[in-house]
Amino acid sequence: MPFSIPEQELMEPGHTACHGCGATLSMRYVLKALGKDTVISVPAACWAVIPGAMPNRTLDVPMVYTPFAATGAVISGLREAFDIQGKEDFNVVGFAGDGGTADIGLQSLSGAMERGHNVFYFMYDNEGYMNTGVQRSGSTPYGAITTTTPIGKDRNFKKQNKKVVADLMMAQGVPYVATATIAYPEDLIRKVNNAKKINGPKFIQILSPCPVGWYFPPEKSIEVSRLAVQSGIFPLYEFQNGVLKVTKQPRPVSVREYLSMQNRFRSLDEDDIKKIEKYAEERMEYLIGKEKETQSS
Repeated sequence: MPFSIPEQELMEPGHTACHGCGATLSMRYVLKALGKDTVISVPAACWAVIPGAMPNRTLDVPMVYTPFAATGAVISGLREAFDIQGKEDFNVVGFAGDGGTADIGLQSLSGAMERGHNVFYFMYDNEGYMNTGVQRSGSTPYGAITTTTPIGKDRNFKKQNKKVVADLMMAQGVPYVATATIAYPEDLIRKVNNAKKINGPKFIQILSPCPVGWYFPPEKSIEVSRLAVQSGIFPLYEFQNGVLKVTKQPRPVSVREYLSMQNRFRSLDEDDIKKIEKYAEERMEYLIGKEKETQSS
């Protein structure tokens, strides 16, 4: 039976996000998969302002606003409260950016996962602190220009590789971990549906391109997101009960093509590009090796 995207819309028109915002599509697809029996906790982030000012709203589900570092703690408390009320089937969701997940919120996220709460945590990964002015985060990739890693005469772009939180969650033994992106909504929704079958913590990292912070035209968000997967820069995989599966194989698309679409990489020279190409190749080799190892054991 062919896969179909649910028609129900729980995200209304009129949000205040920038044109081409990948984070808005991430939320829209997540809610299509989860349905109306859902409550969402959002920390300080782009999504703290996207719904608009009261009394206006964008989402047709309850939202709880939390301090930057507290998403994991808040969804833990919400889960316990719903269980006491006998609402075990209600979806409790943390929806946070990479700044509030990879950096500021990592401790409370890890705690919620370790305690085994039956919660969803979605990291919409726009690779920087975009709401406060495009500052570098742990999830910002090597070579990217941000307002805190400007070029200058010393070419002081981000010099560290991207921190992949999904890998940290796998290492911690979280029952369900996946990566996804807005370019492949069927893949994303299917993964949310698979996560719903797990009684325990679920973590999904969604690449959500930011035209403002990545410096590309807003109509190119889906194309940039697709090239990230096809070039091997952002592999899509699913880790369920200790078994890893790569869900989209890279295509013969060059890393250079992906980088060239974003002006945040404009200062890279040939050596820098080769370094990124090597990183992408080694990352895919690692995941393919992990896939073989976990599926054969």
